[in-house]
Amino acid sequence: MLLAIDVGNTNVVFALFKGREILARWRIATDPRRTGDEYAVWLLQLLAIEGWSKSDIDRIIFASVVPRAVHNLSVLADKYFGIDPIVAGQGSADWGIAVDVEEPRSLGADRALNAIAAHARHDGDLIVIDFGTATTFDAVDYNGAYKGGIIAPGINLSLDALVNNTAKLPRIAIASPESDSVIGRNTEDQMLIGVFWGYVAMMEGLIARMRSEIGRPAKVIATGGLAILFDRHTSIFDAVEADLTLEGLAILAERSAA
Repeated sequence: MLLAIDVGNTNVVFALFKGREILARWRIATDPRRTGDEYAVWLLQLLAIEGWSKSDIDRIIFASVVPRAVHNLSVLADKYFGIDPIVAGQGSADWGIAVDVEEPRSLGADRALNAIAAHARHDGDLIVIDFGTATTFDAVDYNGAYKGGIIAPGINLSLDALVNNTAKLPRIAIASPESDSVIGRNTEDQMLIGVFWGYVAMMEGLIARMRSEIGRPAKVIATGGLAILFDRHTSIFDAVEADLTLEGLAILAERSAA
């Protein structure tokens, strides 16, 4: 089986694959200082709890937007599994898509993987929105080429900036508003409206501009933890794919083994 590891700025997600089916997944907070030994203590216990052993894993692939984590995950793979890991975007696991931007090497691994997986699932031009620490909007053409995109502050970053730079505003949780009203009657409601509905308006406006610039019909594919929350309050998404980045890793692993 394949162990796929997606290192984001906030969390590291481990997923166990059989083919392209996810059998189990685990999440841990991203800490660049976490050693391969520490990952092993945590991961091997979780494998055992769910009835798996390290001998069940014969391939490991990882992608990271946190460069300092790469060495420690390589130690985990080599020392505890005896496996030379596949690094997404390198060698036999090269992206395999055209990256049609001014600085192709600057493209984040998560965005490349989202493009690969979205194109594998959907025909035609695509706009992929990923709700992570940052919210990214990526244009993928009908041939699967990455054409560029947008980087915006994630909704939690926006909320943190609002709270941390004001004296009296309280910390609130991102949640679905209780009504569609955009006139709040108390401070907490006004904050939630500003952050939540402001974010919906930003998404809808940017998607409309991207579609106009693409000049052809484009499906909108959403991924990331908050995609389902926003999907309840906008009709802009054509599909919500919770595991798009992990699926991209599984596709690359298949290609590298061919």
